[in-house]
Amino acid sequence: MDDDIQKLRDEYLNLEFDEVSFDLDGERMAMYGQCCGETDPKFTDVKNEDFQAPPTFVSTLVGGRHLPKDMPVPDGVGMDAGKYVEWMAPLRAGHTLIGKSHLHDIYTKTGRSGRMIFFVTRMELFDGDEHVANADTRTVFRERPSG
Repeated sequence: MDDDIQKLRDEYLNLEFDEVSFDLDGERMAMYGQCCGETDPKFTDVKNEDFQAPPTFVSTLVGGRHLPKDMPVPDGVGMDAGKYVEWMAPLRAGHTLIGKSHLHDIYTKTGRSGRMIFFVTRMELFDGDEHVANADTRTVFRERPSG
């Protein structure tokens, strides 16, 4: 692994840098389910006795920061490189979730245009003391060619 990336990993991985709360709105959850093509009423009908957010709903929840405030970012263009959701328990309308974010991984890949640096920010979501989901956001920076 490149020394600069290892240094970032040593200094910033797994350190919580953001905490935010989300009030779960049933209408928004149902609309999301409908837009995603869900057909099960437990994801689309707020009056359903088992109504809950579709598992990927947590990918719509955004914290205040994607990277630690004091972390140096690469000289280049940052782009969204994908999402990943780990669902653990139903999310219910009217509940408040607490999202706690940390850098889960930093790694590189080399493409035709040069080195790309990936940052994986993980938001762990809690409903009270229960850990209900993880939502990962990958950001990639394509470094500018030197010279």
